[in-house]
Order: sequence, then C-alpha cells, then structure tokens
Amino acid sequence: MIEYKVTDGGIALVTEKIADAQSACIGIWVGAGSCCETPENYGISHVIEHMFFKGTKTRDTLKIARDTDDIGASINAFTGKQATCYHIKALTEVFPQACDVLFDMLVNSLFDPKELRKEKGVILEELHMTEDTPDDWIMDLLTERVYYGTPMQSPVLGTIKAIRNVTRESIREYIDRWYAKDNIVISVVGNFDEKTLVKQIDGYLSGIGGKSPEKPGFAPQKGRRFSNRSRDVAQSHIALGMRSVSLESEDYYAQSIVNDVLGGSMSSRLFQNIRERQGLAYTVYSFPLSYKGAGMFYIYAAVSLGREKNALDAIAAELEDLGRKGLTEEEISIVKQRLKSGFIFSQEKMETRMFALGKNRLLLGRNYTPEETMAEISAVTPQQVNDFCRRISDIRGYCGASISKERLDLKSLIG
Repeated sequence: MIEYKVTDGGIALVTEKIADAQSACIGIWVGAGSCCETPENYGISHVIEHMFFKGTKTRDTLKIARDTDDIGASINAFTGKQATCYHIKALTEVFPQACDVLFDMLVNSLFDPKELRKEKGVILEELHMTEDTPDDWIMDLLTERVYYGTPMQSPVLGTIKAIRNVTRESIREYIDRWYAKDNIVISVVGNFDEKTLVKQIDGYLSGIGGKSPEKPGFAPQKGRRFSNRSRDVAQSHIALGMRSVSLESEDYYAQSIVNDVLGGSMSSRLFQNIRERQGLAYTVYSFPLSYKGAGMFYIYAAVSLGREKNALDAIAAELEDLGRKGLTEEEISIVKQRLKSGFIFSQEKMETRMFALGKNRLLLGRNYTPEETMAEISAVTPQQVNDFCRRISDIRGYCGASISKERLDLKSLIG
C-alpha cells in the first residue's frame, strides 16, 4: 500500500512497503530546479547537486564514497526543470546506514570553496561535452525557443558565465530559499523499518526552514521561434517542438497514445516512413515531455546532409495525415494495451516506483495507485486522441532548432 504522512518534524513522507523485498530505496525530492533560477544564477541547482557529494562536517568526499561502497549501496542524484532528487538504494539490513549518508549530505555539507572551484570546472567540462553531443544540445536549444520568456527556457546545466559566478554564499542563499520543509518530499519503496526511518528524518531535517517562495508562473508566449547553429557534424540534427499537455492534464494519456503511433517506437509512422522506406534519417522519433503546468511535444531527426528539406516535407506529410485521418478505435485499443504493459513492466523496478511516488507527491500533491493509472489509460476516448492528433498536425505551428554543417534556415524550410 502507498501511504502518505507528515512526520512530527514537518517533513512529507510517502512510502510503499514491499515485505518480501530484501532492499529499499529512498529519494529526497526538492522542488528546486532550473525553473527556480534567474539568468544570474542559471545552473546553480545542478551545481548544488554536485556539491552535496563534496564533503560534510564528518565526511569528506572519499568517506562519502567509502561509507556508501562499503555497505554495497548505490547512490546518485539528478537535477531537472522543476525538481532535484538525491537517492540511495541498499539492502534492508544496512538501509539505516545508507540513509544516514544521504541525510548527512543534505544537511551538513560544507560547500568548501576549494571543492567548489574544482567542481565548477567539472561542470563546465560537462557543459562543453553537451555542446559536443548534438542530440543532447539541440534539446536545450529547442526548449529555449518553445518556452522563450518563461522560467522553463533555462538550461539545467546553466551557462558558462553564471556557473563561474556561483559562490559558497550564493549556494547558501539558494538553499535557504528553496530547501524548505514545504518544498521537500521523501519517497521510500521496499523493505525497511519505518520507525527508524522517521526518527532519522526528524533528527536531521526538523531544523530546516519551513517556507519556500511561491514558484514562478508560466505565462504563454505567442509566436514561432527558431535556433540554427553551425557545427562540424556528419549529419543535420533537427528538432521541432510545440507546447503540449502538463502532468495534470486530462489529455496526458491521449498524448501518450498519439506519440506511440507517430514516433514512439521502431514500428511508428515516422520511423517506418522516413528511415525505413525513404532512408532520409538514421534516427527519427517523437516524444512528449510533461511538467507541472507545462509540456512540450517534440520531433527529432538526424538527417543526411543535403536532405533536410526532404525529411521535413516527409515529417509534415505524416503530421498532416495524422490530423486528417486520426486513429481508429482498434489502433487506440492496441496502443492502450502497449501502454498498460509498459507501465506494469516498469513497476517491477523498485527505483521506478520510488521516483513516481516522490515526483507525483511533490509536483501534483497526490499519488496514483497502479489501478488508478490503468483506469486512466482505459478511460481515454477516441475523441480525446483525435483532438490531440489535430492539435499537433500542422508543422507550421512548431518552433525549431537545428545543428548542421551549414546554418539551416528552418523557418524557410518548413514554410
């Protein structure tokens, strides 16, 4: 059973016990990501994520690693647009020791200036590496175009100038601002002793601030925007995107159904037509990204040089056909079954369940049982699906980004 409570120390805790498991995993979710940043501190959420691994009052960097490795635990973290998560997995018998490492990092990190200088250098290299990986970099370029003028436009990795300006003082100020009780959720899945866990949570976290600022809004920005970069690459990388449905939207699973048919697999229309039949692209797919209060539907293609117009025309034709004909009830029924199967398969992974518990509780203020999720997929109507087909069917409604040997004029190529 999924259970939710607020501890005596004021910390939100959502748990799912699995009695026959031999391990447990825990995630500390903080509602602070790149959306909480300003141009002056772009990337600070990600810098902080790194710095939590760089030493506390009782553990230096090496001791954090050894205390984790010696008990066979697996520890990591990630930063996103709207949240940062610190998580660890360990055998049940040593789970309290694993939690102790994680909580110590969150509360007692020193943010030593020498370690900060070194880590900023590492992050700058990570940023450069992303710019050397076109299929990663292009998503930052596209997101900035689709969400221009909103907090969603900022890249998670930040900018070179802003990262260089991060200081120990600015880190402390950001943590004091956003790492507050009302902005933290702890999610735990597996076999663990809840009394011991709650005692640890309140022992470490009860002293943190209680209130974070109101999150920035997402005012709509009209118009189409494009970003075209030139790089010495062997293929032209093209990404098209438009605003789409949020996590809480009633059309969330309608979007998933349409994406599956359009570009979500090797049997999808984009893959079969553009790669298999016409040979225009090595990679082509579509994908939805949903957040609280926002979403983006995008299409990506890695296209042979000189064949960009052909590929874009083929994508446009597939979108137009999708909007004009829609999907049949039989097609929708088949995809629903695929989505249900994928969801159930994902539930076999303890970490996936922990991530879902924490993310949904933090961003949506609730949790979904597997039965509720399956029921929501089943409840999607053909009308919802075909309305979404029409919503994404005109390529002239998309923003775009490209990375190619020669700078492309995507706006002209699309029309």
